[in-house]
Amino acid sequence: MTKRRIAVVTTSRADYSHLYWPLRLLSENANVDLRLIAMGSHLSPEFGMTVREIEKDGFTPATRIESLLSSDSDVGMAKSIGTAVLSLADALGAMRPDLLLLIADRYEMLAPAAVALSLRIPMAHIEGGEISEGAIDDAVRNALTKMAHIHFTSTETARDRVIAMGEEPWRVHRAGAPSLDHLRRSRLFERREVEARCGLDLSRPPLLVACHPVTLEQDTTAEAGALFEALEELARETPVVFCFPNADAGSRALIGQTRDFLARHPDGRLFVNLDAVTYWSLLRCVEVMIGNSSSGIMETASFALPTVNVGIRQRGRERARNVLDAEANPASILARVAEARSPRFRASLAGMNNPYGDGHAAERIVEVLTSVPLGPALLIKRAMPIPREGGS
Repeated sequence: MTKRRIAVVTTSRADYSHLYWPLRLLSENANVDLRLIAMGSHLSPEFGMTVREIEKDGFTPATRIESLLSSDSDVGMAKSIGTAVLSLADALGAMRPDLLLLIADRYEMLAPAAVALSLRIPMAHIEGGEISEGAIDDAVRNALTKMAHIHFTSTETARDRVIAMGEEPWRVHRAGAPSLDHLRRSRLFERREVEARCGLDLSRPPLLVACHPVTLEQDTTAEAGALFEALEELARETPVVFCFPNADAGSRALIGQTRDFLARHPDGRLFVNLDAVTYWSLLRCVEVMIGNSSSGIMETASFALPTVNVGIRQRGRERARNVLDAEANPASILARVAEARSPRFRASLAGMNNPYGDGHAAERIVEVLTSVPLGPALLIKRAMPIPREGGS
């Protein structure tokens, strides 16, 4: 039996944490020839050279694509896409996988999708059908959906949305978010282990901040000022720890603001990179998560962790009842943090479920990838009829 060659693209620590268990199951399947493509911030020392984490986990990238410009502008983002296209054309042209697996909504994912489309390589896409109105991610996600031939959505609503975009229902599978598989399959660390790995004293649960540039704003860090103003007040009593922002226009400015803040509040920390299990374990130990990261919506619900979502970046995304939305002004942020800390709100989260899945996404994804028939029936998509009022 000829092995099915499946290529998987990962561009950052964030998507790799989601892809870990699908990659693990694909690598263990005797009928799969797995080809991992590492690109983007994985190869950037500035963002932690996270390709080393991939190798530490036992995966050897088949191809490394140097594509991320050392830039902090939207022009740099656009040029990074072009740089990636040139290298991926050679890499995928030589590799010719049977399927290419892409995930989520990072702008650099447009490069492998465009190349695969030109080379007639069928694509599968994870986490389509979601909404994040305040970032270019929303348009990227929808573009990838229309380019892809197989879809794995996190929620039933997302599946309905992908079908409403004209995709044939047989192509669209509700798998759940694969990042949640860590909760079921991985051994999370106890508090003392997290303290040792992170260099933190967690006897006072800190606030965890994950703030990324808002890429649809002219000033992509405009909302961050309000957040840091609120954090100045919060840090008087509670340690604040930060995760590094995404490699988007404005990320260096955010990093600079964070380092300046920590110079005034030395009991805090900035983590350039945390492996997935350490990050998940830290989520169990913090008091509240604050910021505009999708992780604050998709993953914190699994721990009933109160989360304050700031500003417009995640506007429109489905969320569980642990998420409180704040406007990008200090008063709103502080009011929502106070609510998140209240015993009444915490008690209201008892028994809640995470709408993004049950920890079985990887096996559902791998089952489809290894069994879906290849050939013209997969590659040639048919548009669904446009529904008319009254059923006509």
